[in-house]
Amino acid sequence: MSERKILTLTRAGNPILREVMPELSREEIISTEIQNLIANIRYTNQVRPTGVGLSAPQVGARFALSVIGIKPTPNRPNLEPFDQVIINPKYEGIGRRTGMWEGCQSIGSGDDTLYGKALRYKKIEARWHDETGKLHERTLGGFVAHVFQHETDHLNGVLFIDRVRDSRTFMMADEYRKRIAKQPKK
Repeated sequence: MSERKILTLTRAGNPILREVMPELSREEIISTEIQNLIANIRYTNQVRPTGVGLSAPQVGARFALSVIGIKPTPNRPNLEPFDQVIINPKYEGIGRRTGMWEGCQSIGSGDDTLYGKALRYKKIEARWHDETGKLHERTLGGFVAHVFQHETDHLNGVLFIDRVRDSRTFMMADEYRKRIAKQPKK
């Protein structure tokens, strides 16, 4: 594999973020091109301070794949770790959707990241292939289910702002930290 690189993020307004991404075959999944893309998306997500997930269209690539990299942080020490490539993901919600706070790496950066309460399921039945082509079927809950839905939406041309029903919840990251997360400014 080639040296890892930080990929440039596409931003809201770029048409690729509104496209439905084509699914990948097992042969495509294990190709050098896709394996390098996965490694670079993972690396890009790891070096960004707030990223917990990043999809191929967010880096300008037209493939139905995302990388989820959830890990505990000083501000969120109780997060359940979840490091998974999700390819051709699908899910079905369990129960009712509820408003959950979220932002997006393609909708701002730093204090200028937009947050809002998006409607999400707290629990889902998820199905996806990993980077080896292996099929996974699991019930996911909590923050993992939340991020899985967000990343799957990216592959279907949906942004979290489309899931916000009350526009009065929109706020910038610095206000979100002060009012909702109660975290000091960095």
